[in-house]
Amino acid sequence: MTILENEHVELSTPTGPMRVHIFRPAGEGKYPGVLFYTEIFQVTGPIRRTAAMIAGHGYIVAIPEIYHEFESAGTVLGYDQAGSDRGNALKTTKTLAGYDGDARAVLDHLKQRPDCTGRLGVMGICIGGHLAFRAAMNPDVLATVCFYGTDIHKGSLSVSGDDSLARASEIKGELLMIWGRQDPHVPLEGRRKILARLDELNLNFTWHEVNGAHAFLRDEGPRYDPALARWGYGMALELFHRRVAVGG
Repeated sequence: MTILENEHVELSTPTGPMRVHIFRPAGEGKYPGVLFYTEIFQVTGPIRRTAAMIAGHGYIVAIPEIYHEFESAGTVLGYDQAGSDRGNALKTTKTLAGYDGDARAVLDHLKQRPDCTGRLGVMGICIGGHLAFRAAMNPDVLATVCFYGTDIHKGSLSVSGDDSLARASEIKGELLMIWGRQDPHVPLEGRRKILARLDELNLNFTWHEVNGAHAFLRDEGPRYDPALARWGYGMALELFHRRVAVGG
């Protein structure tokens, strides 16, 4: 049985202080680190449960509050229209440099922790899938899991747009990209555009498209698919165990 500890730390970033939620095994020792990006709603119940699941397999999981410049520490947006509107407004209000600075701050924190091995992975869901894709451009990231990352195909992250596909050649670790075919946020033509770019660059990646809606991973709401969620978590853990925990 793995007993977990949960805390939060305040990290300095170029755009101000940022609360980061930490889930880790309680036992002594060193563990690999995982930067885990949330949906637009920040650190909700489903996100916390997912983080606990990953940590229970032997990882230090760090979840940044992605909208720390605009919301007070600890703010959680609701899974409702108001929360959706606020989250979607903020994702294109924040700067790209802000997102990238946050990633570096969390990765540096994990590497410097005495309970971390210094080996790093990244995972993200929804907007977090896109932020994970960008975080993978950091050379010390060994493996990255992106669940239905939004806006990659449109280049519309941040107030001024993004260069995520243009900079994809900077990704040196292994990628796992998982998409839902019934996800209107990333339609077929969008998925094909991303796939073509990864193929063009000959990156080390695995690509899965499943019969699932947007948010099929979230264990609240009508789009949750428990079978797909269990499969997806298994794929993510296989990658992290192989490339981050063990190496190769």
